[in-house]
Parts: sequence; C-alpha cells; structure tokens
Amino acid sequence: MRAIVYPGNVTGEQIAPASKSSMQRACAAALLHVGNTIILNPGHSNDDIAAIEVIQKLGATVEQTLGELKVISKGVRPVGADMNCGESGLGIRMFSPIAAMSATPMMIQGAGSLLKRPMHFFDSIFPLLGIKINSQNGFLPINIQGPLKPVTITVDGSLSSQFLTGLLMAYAASDAQRAVIHVVDLKSKPYIDLTLSVLNAFGWNVKHHNYESFEFLAHAPLTETIEYTVEGDWSGAAFLLVAGAIAGPIKVKGLQLNSTQADKAVLKALQSTNAKIIYEKDEIIIGPNDSNELLSFEFDATDCPDLFPPLVALAAQCNGVTKIKGVSRLAHKESDRGLTLQTEFAKLGINITLEGDVMKIHGGTGIQSSTVFSHHDHRIAMACGVAALRASGPVEIMDAESINKSYTDFFEHLVQLGIKVQLQ
Repeated sequence: MRAIVYPGNVTGEQIAPASKSSMQRACAAALLHVGNTIILNPGHSNDDIAAIEVIQKLGATVEQTLGELKVISKGVRPVGADMNCGESGLGIRMFSPIAAMSATPMMIQGAGSLLKRPMHFFDSIFPLLGIKINSQNGFLPINIQGPLKPVTITVDGSLSSQFLTGLLMAYAASDAQRAVIHVVDLKSKPYIDLTLSVLNAFGWNVKHHNYESFEFLAHAPLTETIEYTVEGDWSGAAFLLVAGAIAGPIKVKGLQLNSTQADKAVLKALQSTNAKIIYEKDEIIIGPNDSNELLSFEFDATDCPDLFPPLVALAAQCNGVTKIKGVSRLAHKESDRGLTLQTEFAKLGINITLEGDVMKIHGGTGIQSSTVFSHHDHRIAMACGVAALRASGPVEIMDAESINKSYTDFFEHLVQLGIKVQLQ
C-alpha cells in the first residue's frame, strides 16, 4: 500500500490507540490466570491479534465483543504443537517461557523481521530451567519442551527486557517462592515496571530490589473473574503529540499521566522544544509555541528506543542540532532504525549523522516533498507521515501498510484531524 500524506494543520481531538505493550501482557496474564478475565479497551493491531491467537494455541478460550475481550483459561494447556507470534518481538520473547511451562513439545515460529532477530538467550537460559531447546543457531524457528522448573538464575538484562518479562510471568504463575531472578545491567526498566504492574493487578506478588533481583512472594488466591483495562499507548500517541507540536494544536485523550510505560518520556522531549502543553485529567492539549519556533533538544532514549522515530520527526522541525542517545538499541528492530531514519529523512532533506551511540538531527532546514520507503517498519512509516505535515508538498510512503503492526488507524486518525491522505 502507498500512502500519500499532504502538508497541513491538524485540529480537533483524538483518542490514543490501545497500548500493545499493555494489551499483550494482559493477554499473557489472562492465559496464566485460572478463571475468567475481562480485558477492556483491547487493541486490534497485528501484534495484538497475534497475542490473542497465541493464547488460544496455548489453551485459552477467547470471546470478543465490541470494546471487550473475555478470556477463559485453565492455565497453559497447548492445543497444538506450534506457536506463531507473527512479527511481534515482545510476543516471541514473552510467550516462549510461558509456553515452556507445559511438557508439550512446541515449535516457536515468527514471521518477517523476527526471522533475522537473534534469540540466543533462549539457548543459554532455557537449559538452566530444565527446558529442552533446539534453535537455528539462536534464530527462529525454535523447538522447546518443558516443563519449566523455576530455579534461581542470573540473566543479562541488557539482552532483552521482553524475555525477562516472560520469565517473570512464568515464575509468578508457577508460585516460585523459593526462586530469585538476578539481573545484570537491565535496560528498559519502565517496561519491567509495566510487567510488574500487570502481574500485581491480577493478584500475583512480585517485587524487585533495585532491578537487580526479583522475588515471588506469597499472595491471596486470584479471584475467579478479573477485569483489566488496557492503557492508551504512549508509543503510538507520541506521533499524535509530535503532530500537535509541529502542526497543531490538538487534544489527545486516553493517556495515563501516571503510566509506567517508558514512552511517556516523550513529554520531556516535547517540553524541551518549548512546545505549548496543557495537561488536564485524561487529556493533553499540545501545539506550537507563540513564536511558532521549536528549539532543538537533547534526549536519552536508551530506555525508550521506540521514541526515536517520532522524535526524529519532531527534531526535523526544531531549529538547530538535536542529539538523541541510544542508537545502539535500534539495530534489531523491524529495521535497523538508525540507518533507516538517516536514509529516509535524507530524502526529505534532513541531514542525520550517527556518531557512536548518538544520533544528531540537523533540523529547521525544511521538509522536502519526496517518496520514502518504510522498510516494512511501522514506526518509520508513521514518522514520515508526521514529517509530511510540514513538507513543501505531498510525501509518498511506500509499504505504508506496515503501520498495522502497532497503530492500524494511524492514517485514518490523521484524516480525522484534518489532513488529506490518499491510500493506494
């Protein structure tokens, strides 16, 4: 699919999409909860759909109605010999330890960019937990056979907080009160905060000690029926907020200001640009400042690497050189995002340099009308779509359907905010 986005101002209000990070964790917790779970405000991105299909493969029954998902589960009881997580990096890393709670042999599969993303931490950790594993030298597909035995282990937290999420969930549901997970050099701590908040919301009792060790404490029996509301997604909403800052003002609704989501940090970057921001109960009103000139900024995205694409679209409109730290976290995303952002924004007339772990965006030079390629990366497509709002003419985005991975309604929402978009 091609999307042609025309420059213009955004006006009105928009509800943030449901958080796929929250949604997928809720699906996993619902599978592990023996009983009924009602998930409110469920997401419908490709990653969300993949999570729903996975928990059904692992034994849950799912009933979907408008605005609600009912999950009926007796625990992990696979109904087949394979599990496909689509292109979801969180899904493959989180659900693999959970699937291994069963003694049923399972083939773990994925699609697209996941086939090229390393999973070697499975090979080193799973045998310590009594799990048989056979991978393709650390790549998919992976064959495993449990059951997982929760013992005290040490994991390298710099490799994948998503894998740690799966371990925490599997241990919690296994009542691993004598086991401790020690973690060295944990990255993306806010994502682990989100995992712990979901676990504790369901009734498990998991605590951390300075993110260096995690304990699983006694808890009351989980209730028969649990309700969980999926948060608005700060990573998707970051594109709306940036659109408002450069071409607004607009009102963005449905975000929790006390959220543990890492990408809430986008507000710090926006404040640094001197954008005009007003906070209300569950609404954020955001627009350019009175001078209509945004300032360049410095930002550390090590713990929130998904913010790179929207922040590059923001920095392109800021006068001066913006510096964003954390480029090393971008290599194994849907694309190598450091290089992809540099390549595609060069087509839009924006010079980006990569110096070690720092990306420098030379902004304020004007956005050119051009044709860009998403590289099958949803966040690249959305970043180019936002940048197009201030371009000299239309921006054509090739492979624009990649947005379906996380924010299916992105272009529709731009249209609702007053932007002309042609989908071909």
